[in-house]
Amino acid sequence: MMNYDIRHNPDQHRFETSVDNLLCVIDYRLDGKNLTLPHVGVAKALEGRGIAGELTRTALDWARAENYRVIPVCPYVQAWIRRHPEYQDLV
Repeated sequence: MMNYDIRHNPDQHRFETSVDNLLCVIDYRLDGKNLTLPHVGVAKALEGRGIAGELTRTALDWARAENYRVIPVCPYVQAWIRRHPEYQDLV
């Protein structure tokens, strides 16, 4: 597993990292205690490196720490949570 420098950017409502000078993000919307995850964006050139998974894990860990309920709108996030049952209690 690679270790990416993922930063929380609350002004842009996302977690982000830059890999090979390409910005990768997971966007979120916050409504009370509900955290909606509508989109993960990773450039095609970077696919297969586990970046989207690490962005997702980071966002979900933050949701757990903040006691948010997660609404996974993004199909990638939905699939990731299915593959990681330890996060299913957040949904």
